Amino acid sequence: MFILVCFDIVDNRVRYRVVKTLKGYGVRVQKSVFECSDMTEHKFLKLVAAMEKLIDHGEDTVRYYPLCAGCVKRVEYSGIGSDPLCEDFAVK
Repeated sequence: MFILVCFDIVDNRVRYRVVKTLKGYGVRVQKSVFECSDMTEHKFLKLVAAMEKLIDHGEDTVRYYPLCAGCVKRVEYSGIGSDPLCEDFAVK
């Protein structure tokens, strides 16, 4: 499973913790965006549970966008960057 995770965190300390947690699941491609390419359902649920404990539900937001294999192959970008890391990504 390939998940694009985007966040908007108000508090710097919380944002640092969110980034640290997300680095264990994926690759940071922008300041508030991570690509998580080898997610299983179990890992995804663990990630969501970890984020739920960290964020302030009144001010912060974390969004999870699952992308199919076809969508990942069609990702485009401008400027610096690289194609999504999807060598472990399998179509289910």
